[in-house]
Amino acid sequence: MWLFVFFDLPTETKKERKVYARFRTDLRKDGFTMIQFSVYSRHCASLESATSHIKRVEKLIPLKGHVSILKITDKQYGEIINYWGKKEHPLESPNQLELF
Repeated sequence: MWLFVFFDLPTETKKERKVYARFRTDLRKDGFTMIQFSVYSRHCASLESATSHIKRVEKLIPLKGHVSILKITDKQYGEIINYWGKKEHPLESPNQLELF
């Protein structure tokens, strides 16, 4: 199962930029990887793990801005087509190991 976090946070003031940077840092600490500037993803081994990470992200959401969380299956994610420039890049399998 995959989680995607999409966000658009204000960055007009120094305080807002600090909140934005903190949100991104906290996502990375929770195992999310940047796909694009405001799009992060994370592989979860189970629905329970995904639910746990969703709750963690919900606690991180700043007062201002827009945050969306998308949960998809491995099969759905396997259908993604990635391009860097004109060259297609195949999907890489996650190399995470979760112990229970």
